[in-house]
Amino acid sequence: MNAAAQLSREDLWSLEEYSEKREGFRQSILAHKKNRQLMLGNHMQLIFEDRQTIHYQIQEMLRIEKVFESAGIQDELDAYNPLIPDGDNWKCTMLIQYQDVEERKVRLQQLVRIEDLIWVQVGDGQKSFAIADEDMDRSNDEKTSAVHFMRFQFDEASIAAAKAGAEITIGSDHEAYQESLVLPEDVREALIKDFN
Repeated sequence: MNAAAQLSREDLWSLEEYSEKREGFRQSILAHKKNRQLMLGNHMQLIFEDRQTIHYQIQEMLRIEKVFESAGIQDELDAYNPLIPDGDNWKCTMLIQYQDVEERKVRLQQLVRIEDLIWVQVGDGQKSFAIADEDMDRSNDEKTSAVHFMRFQFDEASIAAAKAGAEITIGSDHEAYQESLVLPEDVREALIKDFN
């Protein structure tokens, strides 16, 4: 884990400070996130996290839960810091989205283990399959969860190719959800910055 990228208590605002800064911070994060998310097919949203998005998430959790004690703050840091990219990977939240409750129930049964079949490919290199839900298993034999946390790990050659402008494709090889797309340039540029 890249310690330099990690957030510490010193990076966070107190609840009072955050209440004053929240609206401006929220607007800047919404703008920042615009180029860090995409739809894979019609029902899967991928949101690529970084230090800024996780900073916002922690501040929001502290605010909602009214946490101001150091142990509680540290718990949130410990929970969310692993979602910050380490310099040779991308970390993302995957949301499986079906509006109709009954359809969602059926589809989550059909999509068991989809989180292990999402991949990124740089140029004509090998597919890098997601390492999913490292904190806890979110699937069982009957159904998958609607939310997964994933890490895409890259070797030096893939990182160099990506930085040099190679096309980056993301996709799903699940038999019930076969999709792929080339990263749009604005998303690609934003995610390349996660390699440091």
